[in-house]
Amino acid sequence: MGDKEELSTISGLQEDRIELMDNLYDRHKRRMRKLSGAVSFTQLMILLLFFGLWEVAGRSKWVDPLLFSYPTKLFQLLWEMVKDGSLWPHVGATVSETIVGFALGTIIGTAIAAALWWFPFLSRVLDPYLVVLNSMPKVALGPIFIVLLGPGFMSIVAITLSVTVIITIINIYNQFREIDSGYIKVVRLFGASRMQLFRLVILPGSFPVIIATLKVNVGLAWVGVIVGEFLVARVGLGYQIIYGFQVFNFTLVLSSLVVIAIVSTIMYKLVAILERRLTEGWRER
Repeated sequence: MGDKEELSTISGLQEDRIELMDNLYDRHKRRMRKLSGAVSFTQLMILLLFFGLWEVAGRSKWVDPLLFSYPTKLFQLLWEMVKDGSLWPHVGATVSETIVGFALGTIIGTAIAAALWWFPFLSRVLDPYLVVLNSMPKVALGPIFIVLLGPGFMSIVAITLSVTVIITIINIYNQFREIDSGYIKVVRLFGASRMQLFRLVILPGSFPVIIATLKVNVGLAWVGVIVGEFLVARVGLGYQIIYGFQVFNFTLVLSSLVVIAIVSTIMYKLVAILERRLTEGWRER
């Protein structure tokens, strides 16, 4: 009877401990939700305050409304462009170029980083060239791509790749090299081939960096596309900005920047969601 009572007491203590941990976890989740809500509310208030001050400054002529416009004029112009359908071709062209440049930049950069890890001689040969290409202003390559590929979609994507690929290569290859050498030696002692070493050690160890590079490449792809559209496009949000400067329509310029901010934020959030799902799936494996 004594053993049974002792076991019953231990079982009760374990249940109490589990219940306590569940309560603590629930309180922690509620606290985190409240914190997230407070952060979102504060962010919204800052944004509304910014637009409110901008509106007052423009209407009161504290700033030159010709140069800086003000929000109601921007959104009125955007609404008119939405109604007459003139906005969508520009948004569609820029977004398609950004998605292609973003995807190709990540894939090509990761593949080249893997090749550099696989062939150490090749990495030593190409190292100074990667440094030079990374430090070179990518805008300087624009005219070359335009001459080679013609003014249009391909040259804009090429300019975007010149921005995204080198950074991807450097980030991911450096991560490949930073994998624990002791772990690599242990795996080799068990007879793993180079392919198995890459598949089972190098790639899994670098997965968080590869996923994080996606976020970096979103912003870089937008930079590359807008620069390319500045140089060569006849359609796109970058073209709208240049056209607005040429005709001294700064409301058009600023409204295009607002659209870029909105669309790029949406794209960044989608990549963040993809990152969370891939990371959770990878951890479950």
